[in-house]
Amino acid sequence: MSAPQALPAGEQKVVLRSDCPSRPILDQIADKWSMMVMTVLEEPTRFNEIKRRLEGVTQRVLTQTLRRLERNGMIARTVLPTAPVGVEYSLTPLGESLREPFGQLYAWTIDHADEILARQADYDSRAVR
Repeated sequence: MSAPQALPAGEQKVVLRSDCPSRPILDQIADKWSMMVMTVLEEPTRFNEIKRRLEGVTQRVLTQTLRRLERNGMIARTVLPTAPVGVEYSLTPLGESLREPFGQLYAWTIDHADEILARQADYDSRAVR
């Protein structure tokens, strides 16, 4: 699906419809853990190594995230012929194509974190509780 085009002045604005196919895809790949998993997968990586590198993720949430990313074609799951059987995960070409936009988003958050935190503190100090 292509990005909405700019409309000439006076024309109705695009409505992001609830049945737009982009919505569930964005929900599935743009959540916190999915983005972090894809960042960690610079090379094929085993489950426990991913879990060690993502402080705070539970085994259940990581399993769900990996399954969702695999279902969406972003990562590949490879069963290793070891005893006991091992599994490693890697980015697919489709997942790899998200590396640059995710990297830009991450860089933006780092560049603007101090300003956002200051604005949150300012807002919170003015909020009536």
